[in-house]
Amino acid sequence: MHLIESFKKKKLLLLNIFLTLYVGINLLGGERGLASYFEKKEIYKKLEVAEASHIEDLRDIKNKIRLITNNDLDYLDMLYREKLKFGKKDEILIRLK
Repeated sequence: MHLIESFKKKKLLLLNIFLTLYVGINLLGGERGLASYFEKKEIYKKLEVAEASHIEDLRDIKNKIRLITNNDLDYLDMLYREKLKFGKKDEILIRLK
């Protein structure tokens, strides 16, 4: 009985303790807490690296398209030789891998 009477007298103190614990636990480990923040920050860094890689690939493809549409003979010759294994009679083709 003494414990129940003590709780009745200190309601505000207990409420403050529980609210502080609730806020503290959610601040550190909740869905929007500190641990989640660092996980999302790591994911963001990985996405930035992937984006930079995709941008570089896109630039490379745009450059190749520009070379083909402008009929750049050197690039077209390189494509023919690479894709069709095309060569002249006096040339020796060596395949490297």
